[in-house]
Amino acid sequence: MIEETFFSVRMRASKNGAHEHGGKHISGGEQISTYGNLKNVVNVLLEKALSHSRGNPDYMQIQFELIDKPITRLKPLHIVTNEVESVEEGQSIARNLLEKAGVPRESIENAYQQITENLELKGAILFDIRSGVRIDDRKKNGVRVSRMDWLPENFEKWAEYYKIPRSQRVKEALVLATKVNVHPATVAELCWSDDPEYITGYVSSKKLGYQRITKLKEYGDECGCRIFFVDGLSDIQSYINYLEKQPIFVQWEEENATRFN
Repeated sequence: MIEETFFSVRMRASKNGAHEHGGKHISGGEQISTYGNLKNVVNVLLEKALSHSRGNPDYMQIQFELIDKPITRLKPLHIVTNEVESVEEGQSIARNLLEKAGVPRESIENAYQQITENLELKGAILFDIRSGVRIDDRKKNGVRVSRMDWLPENFEKWAEYYKIPRSQRVKEALVLATKVNVHPATVAELCWSDDPEYITGYVSSKKLGYQRITKLKEYGDECGCRIFFVDGLSDIQSYINYLEKQPIFVQWEEENATRFN
């Protein structure tokens, strides 16, 4: 476990008031920081919120708090990129990958129905693959995964080894997917961004890794999606507590690496 003292730094920004008062979600983000690096991390998150393509926020909250429990280190999921020509092709691949991960076809279609019913969702939907229904009670807020990061130097070594651009967006998504999928109850995740200028999304699972799909929505679309498909979840609150409260670092070790395309 990591011995040094760390802080969880989180940001959320919205327009037309705070999220809980009906404001439009603009941006969110978080990092784990040492005390000495807090000012830099706050500035990074501030810049992210003030330069987002969803608009200019008129409400923002940035907070930090001491992490008072051991930080678990997780190996990153392996990454694969699926190049597609259209949203239809991308969504077809997404459905196929979810099925390969172990999600029944009927549950996949039921989950897609949830997407159309929750276009302004701020977090993730928890979807049970056996009953085929949403099982969290968060309504429009959804479940937000928190307290996670990848130390920059280690991320850059990983990116250099696999010849992957040092994209902050890929880093954040891969960290989240790794944390979500390491839990025994998680079968798979489906995600694409609410950023109108970013159309790449992904399916992730323990078996398939982090499968990027280069087109899961049309350019200019501000509707995002995040669904966690779960199985054998006897204690929903314990699962949500893990997602929201358990601190993790993604940690890559070259000696355990496997080359991939």
